[in-house]
Amino acid sequence: MNPDEFVRRRRQLMRMMGKGSIAILPAALTRLRNRDVQYPYRQDSDFYYLTGFAEPEAVAVLAPGRAGGEFLLFCRERDPEKETWDGSRAGPKNAVAGYGADAAYPIGSVEEMLPKIVGSSERVFYTMGVHREFDQRLMGWVSRIRTRGGTGGHAPDGGIGAHTPDEFIALDHLLHDLRLFKSRDEAGAMRRSARIAVQAHRRAMSICRPGLFEYQIEAEFMHEFRAHGAQPSYLPIIGSGANSCILHYQANNRRMEDGDLLLVDAGCEYDYYASDVTRTYPVNGRFTPEQRAVYEIVLEAHEAALAAVVPGNGWIAPHEAAIRSVTRGLKKIGLLEGSVPALIRSRAYQKFFMHRTGHWLGMDVHDVGEYKIADQWRVLEPGMALTVEPGIYIPPGTRGVPKRWWNIGVRIEDDVLVTRDGSEVLSRDLPRDPDVLEAMIGAAAQ
Repeated sequence: MNPDEFVRRRRQLMRMMGKGSIAILPAALTRLRNRDVQYPYRQDSDFYYLTGFAEPEAVAVLAPGRAGGEFLLFCRERDPEKETWDGSRAGPKNAVAGYGADAAYPIGSVEEMLPKIVGSSERVFYTMGVHREFDQRLMGWVSRIRTRGGTGGHAPDGGIGAHTPDEFIALDHLLHDLRLFKSRDEAGAMRRSARIAVQAHRRAMSICRPGLFEYQIEAEFMHEFRAHGAQPSYLPIIGSGANSCILHYQANNRRMEDGDLLLVDAGCEYDYYASDVTRTYPVNGRFTPEQRAVYEIVLEAHEAALAAVVPGNGWIAPHEAAIRSVTRGLKKIGLLEGSVPALIRSRAYQKFFMHRTGHWLGMDVHDVGEYKIADQWRVLEPGMALTVEPGIYIPPGTRGVPKRWWNIGVRIEDDVLVTRDGSEVLSRDLPRDPDVLEAMIGAAAQ
């Protein structure tokens, strides 16, 4: 990401905050997998969005108009011994030179400096409930300021004071609205992430055949992601047979059999931006009549939902389009009975299609942003990114459904960017047409 992008974001947020305010953002904590083995570190998305700084043990402070600097970064000091074990650190000096901080300090000075900055501010923007340990530290500082009896009078240098802030405001309300609208640079990163995901799906399709294990399909994704400098944006869902009907299936350990459908939901993260793509296809390269019937219903619903992703439509419009299409299709093949309007009113479709048709997409695979404003569905606008992912799931033992329909789980998911004149499907190069899928998988299965 271009360093100027982080500068632009900070300036935009500080304009919204106004002078006399500060925003405080702690870095993500490291997490232990077991004993002294850590999970791979991934920076907090809000923190990274504003700083581009990927190290743990850091705190960012934005203070519009502050004489001593508007962007402060507290971070770890350089330590040759620790860097030998765990890798290089930026250190305060490079936090200024390399990350655009106006001033940077050792993380150990937070306890001394940050209470003074808080005490010289009228408003504090902070997201409670995410970093609980830091929540307690912040509330402790405020309590000490109150105990000292500070009731006003800001220090002229903006660095020292004993004034309890007048307001504590949830930072996420402002920041997440910024993240909802993707810039040109962000859209570019999302296109790249989607392209890598598409290549990985194609790679997996090229080896798919009966007798392989689900984890062997998963391995193809891991190879392709890492070969292009990306990593999984979530644990891949590689569900064959009955597992295709489990929405968040993760074991990925079943041996795939002739006649199975395979549902593959896998995306990557590139430069902190996620893709989220799903395709469903027959392991042996040939849909059964029932599998194809369900697949074509989902495909029609997917196309209807995509057509509804245009500026000015409500967020719910793609989902409503998918519901209508799925309900008509399920009635046509005899799995629902009654009039389509009545079936929609009663939500009869939820027996087979129980999730929303999409979600926001960005730095997080289920990205931030409100879906409603004042109880009204948000209107789609250029720069918003979302998934479109209708599905139908008929697990074994589904009551009232003939056995020939069991073990059919189908989801088709693409990543979509809202544009001025419609939308751009970022993952459009991955085939959805059932005939094309049969040809691709069939060649591998032979």
